[in-house]
Amino acid sequence: MSTYNPPTLLQLALEGVLRKESIEFSDLEGLPITLFPPLFTEAFSGGHAEIIKKMVATWPFPCLPVGALLKTVGVEMLQAVLDGIDILLTQNVSLRCKLQVLDLRFLHQDFWTGKQNAICPADILIKKQVPEGLPNYPLRQCLQVVTNLALVSSLNKHQICLLQWAQQKKDSLQLCCLKMTIYNLPPEVISEVLDTFQPTYIVDLEIHTREVMSFLGFFAHFLGQMRNLVKFYLNQIDFYFSVANTVTDGKIGAAKFFSQFSQLNHLQHVYVNGAYISYDNMKKLFRCLKSPLETLFFTFCRLSMSDLRHMSDCQRLYQLKHLYLKGVVFSKSYFKSLRVLLENVSTTLQTLGLEHCRMKDSHLKVLLPALIQCSQLISVNFFDNHFSSPVLKDLLRCMANLSKLTVERYPVPVECYNDIGEVMVERFFQLCPELMDLLTAKRQPKKIFFATVCCPNCLRRCVYDLNTTRLCHCWE
Repeated sequence: MSTYNPPTLLQLALEGVLRKESIEFSDLEGLPITLFPPLFTEAFSGGHAEIIKKMVATWPFPCLPVGALLKTVGVEMLQAVLDGIDILLTQNVSLRCKLQVLDLRFLHQDFWTGKQNAICPADILIKKQVPEGLPNYPLRQCLQVVTNLALVSSLNKHQICLLQWAQQKKDSLQLCCLKMTIYNLPPEVISEVLDTFQPTYIVDLEIHTREVMSFLGFFAHFLGQMRNLVKFYLNQIDFYFSVANTVTDGKIGAAKFFSQFSQLNHLQHVYVNGAYISYDNMKKLFRCLKSPLETLFFTFCRLSMSDLRHMSDCQRLYQLKHLYLKGVVFSKSYFKSLRVLLENVSTTLQTLGLEHCRMKDSHLKVLLPALIQCSQLISVNFFDNHFSSPVLKDLLRCMANLSKLTVERYPVPVECYNDIGEVMVERFFQLCPELMDLLTAKRQPKKIFFATVCCPNCLRRCVYDLNTTRLCHCWE
């Protein structure tokens, strides 16, 4: 026996509005405010473009978080929203309209489930995230269009629609891209986007590019305008060196790029991944930093002795909370500078990663006096280094005194491998419990892992932790 669920009064009211061939602004003026969000979602999903245009022009809330709805509709509905903004800017059709921010980010889903108070007040949205250097607009031009842009290889239909519209309206609106991701995009397209969406609003920037050196020279001009940038991520997609980029050109382009960091007064997080980014230009970055960093990640970078020395001397790094070096290979003399840096950040450092750095016993011994001072450490990662059992035990005795550690990753001793680098399972099962017991005798670890390097055949590790032992597929 089926159960009949009659439509609610709200559903009937919404259906009555949507059945009309056209809707007048006067109809929306008399509509209860509480009906605007459900009517908007129904009209949006149903493709009622004319209703959407007029609802945007009469929107009774400070913010319209339409980005949460754009995931499932075609470009026609985005165009309807933008047409509604055009009506709002050019026609005096509604006294109740309070719209100040059109938010095109995929956020604020709670609004459309009836939690209108979940949205940040529109008049402080941008001020909170972009602290300085913004242009002053007349009252009628204070409408903000906020978005995040992920630009991958080429612009999609929604981005083309938005960019073409924004190019026509950039003198009438605040066009704010807060997070921008650039993935192997042609320079001419990047220039077109950044000429429309002012770089000064960008808070979070990710760059993924193949031609690193040539890109750095081209992009330096735009980076210098990003005065409110908080997070910067630069990733070299392919690890190869283009013949077209000579060493001299690379030095000039990288030096020009990293010199722009002197303009970034709010930068807190820096992530750099790439084998051909250095050429001693990292020292330019360290010299030009204007604000204390919280996060510094270098993966597969070529850091010179000069780079390490400037790192250890840079006072802007003395408040680091997260330091991660992966695939960065040092000589023993380099570790002396790294030890100085660890000593300088010992009261603030929470995350330390020295993964796949080809560290040996002599390298670790240099760092141990500094590591024992890092009392705020929460997470450490020493995977893929080459420590003997006695020296690894010294490290664990050091780590045993750090009571705040919650996640620990250590390599298994070199004694677990044979002469050709294969894992000796018997030694693995013998030595890992001994290492675990050494640590648990002093404190109870929360998450701890002892792991081999990745197996060249199945690409998995053998892992020993508090609860289980997992062998790679080749040993299972």
